[in-house]
Amino acid sequence: MLLIQKRLNFNFNSLGKIIFAKSLVAIFATGLFAVNSEGKYFSNDNNKSLLLKPIKKLNDEEYDQFILGRSFFTIPWVEAPSATTARDGLGPLFNANTCVSCHPRNGRGILFNSKGNTARSLVVRLSIPSNGSLLHETKKEKMGFVPEPTYGAQISINGVHGVPFEAKPKVEFEEVSVVFPDGEKDTILKPKYTLIENNYGEFDKNTSYTFRMAPSLHGLGLLEDISNEDILANQDINDKNNDGISGKANMVYSPLTKRIELGKYTWKASSATILEQSAGAAHNDMGLTSSLIQVENCTDSQKLCNEAPKPRDKNDITDLRLGAMAYYIRNLKAYKPKETKSFKEGLEIFEEVSCSKCHITNIKTKSGLNIAPYTDLLLHDMGNDLSDGRSEFKANKNEWRTAPLWGLALHEKITGKKPRLLHDGRARDFQEVILWHGGEASGAKNAYMSLAKEKREKLIKFLERL
Repeated sequence: MLLIQKRLNFNFNSLGKIIFAKSLVAIFATGLFAVNSEGKYFSNDNNKSLLLKPIKKLNDEEYDQFILGRSFFTIPWVEAPSATTARDGLGPLFNANTCVSCHPRNGRGILFNSKGNTARSLVVRLSIPSNGSLLHETKKEKMGFVPEPTYGAQISINGVHGVPFEAKPKVEFEEVSVVFPDGEKDTILKPKYTLIENNYGEFDKNTSYTFRMAPSLHGLGLLEDISNEDILANQDINDKNNDGISGKANMVYSPLTKRIELGKYTWKASSATILEQSAGAAHNDMGLTSSLIQVENCTDSQKLCNEAPKPRDKNDITDLRLGAMAYYIRNLKAYKPKETKSFKEGLEIFEEVSCSKCHITNIKTKSGLNIAPYTDLLLHDMGNDLSDGRSEFKANKNEWRTAPLWGLALHEKITGKKPRLLHDGRARDFQEVILWHGGEASGAKNAYMSLAKEKREKLIKFLERL
């Protein structure tokens, strides 16, 4: 039992329900990574359904748990009260009624829907500076930021019957011309964000708004199996080697362990585990409470939201169901491209221009599996042009977790569209991503721009295959 708790980084007593631990003992007893076999976790099959498949060699009980998690991930939740008691509790304020609404086929979200409006995959997070009060400092300690007092932590574009939605996001772009040393020109898009139809009045004048795309769920279980020690080994907070890169870990409060833990997930690495990230997304995106987040996503001033009907259970998602959802995400198949001659040539250029200093190309999991997620899971200063004005725990306004690049080759298969990249989807292709890099990544960007056009094209093709 102690081994299982250690593997999951669980403090079951903090959940308050011993039945959760008992129900999952049999499922996790064999361990997610009991077999060190690359073929168990990866496939070279580049198709739209790959991220829906489980890893190989799940036994019957494990497969049942995978299917249970998938059902709560894909079948719509409904508002309470409802005869569908297993899935009631949606809202009162929410963005979507299923997880797959933001993560199509478990891939990266889309920026615009078929009508040309901003899609549900793009969420708006809100925060204000702390005023130094005990309330604000407690919020910073436990949440990493202080929510906006009227609208809360995230804008909800939908509400259940009788509860007005909060607002709608709108994105417009300004074209910015970029000239390469060899004379080539490209155009990148500078976003202008606004919120319209604000149904709850004015925002605090000091509000920071950050627009964020739903990331792919690709390989999250493998990332969770990387040891903290191996992640921290790549830190260079004071840039002792003078290479201009000073990655640091985000240390965050864990509602599971009630301690400060190393953050791995979200755009600023502000969540420590898949379970916690799942609970956070369920609460912010669908208005679902759990033992980890027991309050409704209504602020004190949202009277109709607070008075909306409640489900019969204390929490909308039981520990067993939340655990099943995390288990499903943790056991999804991952993609690995074939290492052809052109792939290896692109990788050499990737390393030549120092992209691999942050998007590291090899790391070993605790189970001994060598993986290439193309991330160090650390925070890096990306410059003022990518700043969102928002801090989360140890991540400052300019800092972002190195985005994993693996699995993005699946996106066009999944959605029929090229992926919109960076945290807010502003970049239409990988070259635009590179041209937005600043801060610690300025050297890599300049090195890329100075390459011969042929080598630039080889690098972009390499990135498109990941």
